[in-house]
Amino acid sequence: MAEIHGSCDDRFAEVRETLAASLADNDVGASVAVYVDGEPVVDIWGGHADAARTVPWGRDTITNVWSITKTMTALCALILIDRGELDPAAPVARYWPEFAQAGKEAVEVRHILSHTAGLPTWDIPMTAEDLYDWEKATALLAGQPSRWKPGTEAGYHVVTQGHLVGEVVRRITGRTLGTFFAEEVARPLNADFHIGLPAEHDRRVAPVIPPAVPTELPPSDIVFSPELRAEEANTEAWRRAEIPAGNGHGNARSVAAVQSVLTSGGARLLSPEGCERALEEQFAGTDRFLGMEMRYGLGYGLQPAQRVCFWGGWGGSLVWNDLDTRMTVAYVMNRMLDQRTQGDDRAFSIVTAAYTGVTT
Repeated sequence: MAEIHGSCDDRFAEVRETLAASLADNDVGASVAVYVDGEPVVDIWGGHADAARTVPWGRDTITNVWSITKTMTALCALILIDRGELDPAAPVARYWPEFAQAGKEAVEVRHILSHTAGLPTWDIPMTAEDLYDWEKATALLAGQPSRWKPGTEAGYHVVTQGHLVGEVVRRITGRTLGTFFAEEVARPLNADFHIGLPAEHDRRVAPVIPPAVPTELPPSDIVFSPELRAEEANTEAWRRAEIPAGNGHGNARSVAAVQSVLTSGGARLLSPEGCERALEEQFAGTDRFLGMEMRYGLGYGLQPAQRVCFWGGWGGSLVWNDLDTRMTVAYVMNRMLDQRTQGDDRAFSIVTAAYTGVTT
């Protein structure tokens, strides 16, 4: 078994054992956190920060968490909704007038939060460098039409969701999504999570370790643009940019500290009613890009028959918010697996183990 560091309440010993087993098998380095009622009951880590296994994963090691970033962006939107500054049923063009181009007057804020806006990708070929040009990327989205009637279908907005929601936040607050998150969320919670990573944190970053074989995208009529390589996350340009759908850097502790706002009644950032809004179902059916049955709330995936909102990151990371048990579970790692070709139950094994702690 791998050596595990950090603290773990005795009730959650199975979580520690599960992480140790994972590190002895598929993981290189990883961290796990469990918060109940807004308080940490598990904060553990182990393994190595590099593929060569020469640098230990430390308490403050951070890494790119890919689409877990979407849950941070969603939380920013929920805060503005709770404050009455953003109406999820309002047209996006109310806040971003240029967005009404190409017949998109009927696209509502709730559609961009639930992957039903019909803008799952850019219509023109894009490069990773184009994502770093915020004005260009958002202007292109404003100018292109929806691919379907908003709200009637879903197609995972892999990268575009962050730019769409981020631009609405910028128009309302005058601040970029990364700045708003840092000032209104991370700072009050003392959470070590960053959307747009300052250079002084580079030394703490565990580079992502791409899958051994390229990730296989599901068959779809949606051609993803840009075609990202996992290695892009290890570049300085990626770290410095603000990509609110995918370049957040943090660890399990910081992810759980932020997302436990939803499972602890708001933690000064949201009202209890504002937390509940994450669970408002916007779509249930087959996602055209993912090719699987999905339920989407306001910015989160929803679990059937549970008051759970969640989302995962490319390669295996996950955050899980259970509003009934008031528990948030986060798993963050550096070694990516392709779930379709290799199978990856690392995160859900952690979640399953965490439930043993809240039910004993």
